Amino acid sequence: MAITGTAASAQVLVIGGGLARECYDLVKSGNYSFRGADQTCTLALQEETMTRPNRAATHVNRGVLRMREGDYDKALRDYSAAIDIQPEMGAAYLNKGAAHIYQRDFPEALETLDRAIALESADIFAAYYNRGIARENTGDVTGAYYDFQKALELKPGWELAERQLDRFNV
Repeated sequence: MAITGTAASAQVLVIGGGLARECYDLVKSGNYSFRGADQTCTLALQEETMTRPNRAATHVNRGVLRMREGDYDKALRDYSAAIDIQPEMGAAYLNKGAAHIYQRDFPEALETLDRAIALESADIFAAYYNRGIARENTGDVTGAYYDFQKALELKPGWELAERQLDRFNV
């Protein structure tokens, strides 16, 4: 069975300035060299005093960079660190689920994405979309269809969800 789309990810806003905010801005813009952006995020985590939410957000943001680069193991470590700091941060679970999808660990992705949905992550539409990918790859085609439908309901006009739904005959 093949993955039927690219998993969605989300960066997390850092309040304030400094390297942690620069890390967020780089991830959000998508306009960066990986090495420089990773170094910015790492320096923020090593050298800046931050609130717990900002430290967790910076781990998520660095994880997004690393996931985009294909370093899923390091990305997963960052998402786990964020969850250890802020267990209720839905974006950490959303991104962790995406990394599991890229690693083709669909059962683990399902468990993690269920948590992102339960926490009502800010990008919950992406959690439903990713769970749809994981469900389809574990044989739950009906569940996948409903998750893609829910993602489109939560974010009308979203092309990724529309493309997934176009594949289904109902």
